[in-house]
Amino acid sequence: MTARVFVDTNVLVYARDRTDEDKHRQALAWMAVLWEERAGHLSWQVLQEYYVTVTRKLDPPRDSSLAREDVTSLVTWRPIPTDLATIDAAWAVEDRFGLSWWDSLIVAAAQVGGCSHLLSEDLQDGQLLDGVTVIDPFRHTPESIL
Repeated sequence: MTARVFVDTNVLVYARDRTDEDKHRQALAWMAVLWEERAGHLSWQVLQEYYVTVTRKLDPPRDSSLAREDVTSLVTWRPIPTDLATIDAAWAVEDRFGLSWWDSLIVAAAQVGGCSHLLSEDLQDGQLLDGVTVIDPFRHTPESIL
């Protein structure tokens, strides 16, 4: 069985942003495998951050109708909600590991979603956070992890 993999916002953004071709290519490779294996997971927070980033921060920005199609497509991954259970888990992560609140919410969503891996370039590669291993998707191929 394939591992459950939580995808942070930056992976989704690099899959659309061609500014860094290497990261773009690697993000696309990860997304293709996660779709094929049905192993990708994310949260509503990630989808919100993705939409804002690609429509307002990229140069050029992604057309809002295309970004909305992306979000609608990714909803099939059944995003983890930011409910009280996720917030409680995020407080525990914040207290134990000293992460920022937003990073703590990402880790907590991965935990609540039963994910063994968290794809993110924003946290320390290889760090184990209460059962979730951080994987920098730009240092590892999907085949080397899954």
